[in-house]
Amino acid sequence: MPSRLVRPRVELKGIPVSPGIVIGRAYLVDRRKVKPPEQIIEPEQVEGEISRFHAAIEESRDQLLAVKKHYEANNVGDYGYLVDVNLLMLKDNMLVKETERIIKDELHSADWALWQVIGKIKELFGGIDDEYFSDRQNDIDHLGERILRNLVGLRVKMIKDISEDVIVVAHDLSPMDTAQMDVKMVKGFVTDLGGRTSHTAILARALGIPATVGLEHVTDVVTGGDQMILDGISGTIIINPTGEEVTLYRERDKQYKEFLKELDSYSGLPARTLDGVNIKVCANVELIEEIKTIKRYGAEGIGLYRTEFLYLNRDELPTEEEHYETYLKFAEAVAPERLTIRTLDLGGDKVAHSVPLEEEANPALGLRSIRLCLKEPEIFKTQLRGILRAGVKKNIRVMFPMVSGVWELNQALALLEEAKAELRERGDIFNDDMDVGVMIEVPSAALMADKICEKVDFLSIGTNDLIQYALAIDRVNEHVAYLYEPLHPAVLRLIKISADAARSAGIPIAVCGEMAGDELYTLILLGLGIEELSMHSVSIPKIKRVLSLASMEEAREISAEVLKMATATEVHDFVEDHLKQKFPGLLDPLQ
Repeated sequence: MPSRLVRPRVELKGIPVSPGIVIGRAYLVDRRKVKPPEQIIEPEQVEGEISRFHAAIEESRDQLLAVKKHYEANNVGDYGYLVDVNLLMLKDNMLVKETERIIKDELHSADWALWQVIGKIKELFGGIDDEYFSDRQNDIDHLGERILRNLVGLRVKMIKDISEDVIVVAHDLSPMDTAQMDVKMVKGFVTDLGGRTSHTAILARALGIPATVGLEHVTDVVTGGDQMILDGISGTIIINPTGEEVTLYRERDKQYKEFLKELDSYSGLPARTLDGVNIKVCANVELIEEIKTIKRYGAEGIGLYRTEFLYLNRDELPTEEEHYETYLKFAEAVAPERLTIRTLDLGGDKVAHSVPLEEEANPALGLRSIRLCLKEPEIFKTQLRGILRAGVKKNIRVMFPMVSGVWELNQALALLEEAKAELRERGDIFNDDMDVGVMIEVPSAALMADKICEKVDFLSIGTNDLIQYALAIDRVNEHVAYLYEPLHPAVLRLIKISADAARSAGIPIAVCGEMAGDELYTLILLGLGIEELSMHSVSIPKIKRVLSLASMEEAREISAEVLKMATATEVHDFVEDHLKQKFPGLLDPLQ
């Protein structure tokens, strides 16, 4: 009798986006992309192609609404808004009108026209220098694929039809796929594509499904039915593991579940150091539906509300009334805690189609953020008037992004006063004494922080951009990504300069970049003088845990030591060794 073919053991490392450990059989999802052929049509076929396109749009809308009902019927939390984002995209003028234009003017089939337009929209999102918005490329990709499949009449086996315990393996998964997963059957998923902030990752965390993405070629090495270990904590995937590895990871799974019980207990506790110093721990948000989640994890308000979503996927600019009503809802939902609103932080050709600006050779150093707002004062003042009116709730403060120095700040403050004057002239009620702050994201702003502090009520350091500009690194360029070092001594010194200036001026200072939500950086930031941390809500319990284990004196001693060091590697090794020795298991819950 011939021996059974033994499948080779393969280990891969990806991006962990939803923690947890699971062992199971692979379920390979075949989701090959539709790439329609370029097809020229006759003029008399135009109307028929446009009708076919609209029918596919309507079919896609019906499918999305069915998914939303599935959310509601299966208690998938408040994540129906992810479907709403896709429904809004279906109305997007560039998606619909540009597809129609290509059909009419260029005499191309609906399939080819749509495929071209999806590519253009993905480029728009891809140009935004922010991981969250760059990941929106995936969303438009999934939506375009849905419409294309409906256009050509292709049907795919639904993930919701899975009837056995599996780990789903796919090139990519849409949020709709993720939301339809039966968590009783789908124990985890892994994909070739994806990032930490994609909607699919958000839903995986919401559903509690362990997930690792960005594995690049996992679909090439997995066969349906292969045994797999998925470690969503480290991002490790083992295909056809040994018996010893299976035993080891079962034990690690047990340890992790015990760790989760302990960690969750910190959500409701105050963010306080061992020697009784209170640190304000807040959340970064984009959408109103996130309020419930940030409260669950114990956020003390919103330290960064990104307003860009108000401008995306639409042709017309948001009205003052839309701004007002949106900010009012946020203020009421988070009350009595504070809401910090960041004004529009996009620019150039990256601002969707509602802001018609020319392309730039180097948009990262061009017309973006506050520079865009100063060039387009009416757009800026419309937003400011909405913020000021909503400010009657008294728990709102506003901050300007990417200010490079006092001159820009003066211009922004002058426009704020103009917005107030316009409201007074109209007789509208607004908050005339709203706190105003600046984001320190440019080295020049950090170096001039003492002068900036004379004019504002608070500072907030956006470490993502500060690191990029301080080290001259395009953080989305894979060729130089290795140089992106949060612990580079130059970055730490810029943070220290900013914190010292804030302390001298007697105003609060926060960090709202990715550094705020990483335990490795917590004590350094505190020691440098940071008083508030704002992060993704799921990181809040672990940061509160770090605070409860250490004192401010210890934090100051650590920061004093690292400021003497010359390289990021020295700083990293020093801090990691210190935390591992004094707090075993802090950085690795399964240690």
